[in-house]
Amino acid sequence: MVRAILLGLLASAVFAQSTAPVRTFEVASVKPHEGPMLRLGVSTAGLRLTADCSNVLMLVKFAYNLKNFQVTGAAPLLKDDNTRWDIVAKAAGDAAPTAAEFRQMLQSLLAERFQLQVHREMREMPVYALAVGKNGPKFHQSDPDADASSQYSTKDRDMVITMPKATMSDVADAAANANLNRPVVDKTGLTGTYNIKLTYTPNFKRYNGSAPDVDDLDVFQAVEKQLGLKLEEQKHPIPVMVIDKVDRTPSEN
Repeated sequence: MVRAILLGLLASAVFAQSTAPVRTFEVASVKPHEGPMLRLGVSTAGLRLTADCSNVLMLVKFAYNLKNFQVTGAAPLLKDDNTRWDIVAKAAGDAAPTAAEFRQMLQSLLAERFQLQVHREMREMPVYALAVGKNGPKFHQSDPDADASSQYSTKDRDMVITMPKATMSDVADAAANANLNRPVVDKTGLTGTYNIKLTYTPNFKRYNGSAPDVDDLDVFQAVEKQLGLKLEEQKHPIPVMVIDKVDRTPSEN
């Protein structure tokens, strides 16, 4: 009983809504996408939010700042990649909204136009726990003036991730981006920022019919050998948003 109460409190904290005044879109156009899929995803600039060729799952993930594994539900549009939308929306006022304000405004738009209804809960699911290896970390504290942005590049067969000022949560996210079949949770206990470089061979390069190279490292091996960390299979409570309802045809502009 105590554990259930704690999980409920954690879910409430993770998905808590701000009590600050909610900004609104002055105008918003929602249209079915037509033509090729040249650009995909949601972006913001100045007063404007733009969604290009985005399905409901992509819109919900941006609106609530969630990852794939955190969104579930019976709504058919979640897995219908052929139903995509183009959205152009302009915020009211003169000051550019913050990222959090843009997310709140998109939440309101989805509720109004798509009749989106959700509820939040904690679910225990398989994860990879990012933990410190037996010999300790192999990286150093970041320079105070280091750039906090991450760079993803390729070199021959490998993916190269450079993070001059990374938290362990950033490292967990980088490992999860290696197309793992479960989320990655930081359990290192390390709270600083660190200079990180991770080089691994993506699975599709290792198993796409080409001959493997003796120097290939999958993300598990790379995390251990290069960072002194490890990815362990565990179960862990994860905050999840459940889609209860979403209309296939949004309301008129």
